[in-house]
Amino acid sequence: MNWKQNLRVQIAARLLARGEVIAYPTEAVWGLGCDPMARDAVAALLALKQRPEAKGLILIAARPEQLLPFIGDLSSDELARLASAGPVPTTWVVPASDLVPSWLNGGRSTLAVRVTRHPLAAALCAAFGGPIVSTSANPQGKPPAKTALKVRCYFPADSVHVVAGPLGKAAKPSEIRDLRSGEILRPGT
Repeated sequence: MNWKQNLRVQIAARLLARGEVIAYPTEAVWGLGCDPMARDAVAALLALKQRPEAKGLILIAARPEQLLPFIGDLSSDELARLASAGPVPTTWVVPASDLVPSWLNGGRSTLAVRVTRHPLAAALCAAFGGPIVSTSANPQGKPPAKTALKVRCYFPADSVHVVAGPLGKAAKPSEIRDLRSGEILRPGT
């Protein structure tokens, strides 16, 4: 990462810590993110997306260890699967720890998580010091943003800080799988 991207990431991490909503590139589409434990930030993100809390959200992290406080008991094999870099970006549905608030998992006993391989998204999580919310940057029912300009068209400039950078090479948003059963809940690329 060059110094300009690093500066953008550091600024975005500070904004996350202040409870702001950011938009950033992911493996396939632009994402909206915030501090998962900041209820007001999550509420602002959900309002921007016009998405009900009951649907739950995805958390992304730079490393599996960042997700451990949010995850319930997993076997060593399950942890290894969560950490493995498969051929496509994979979001795993895992048991949620007792610490997970309902605004993240919609009141379910599970939570969706992904160890991101996107360099900028991973750098954001590393600079923030933990996982961040990651949901596609679009109002409910509209196509996910594929450019920073589309993010700006969807959301007022004062509501979202855009972290510039390139999208990954994935053609579709991440595959979603149940970690325990292996069942594909949403096909990926």
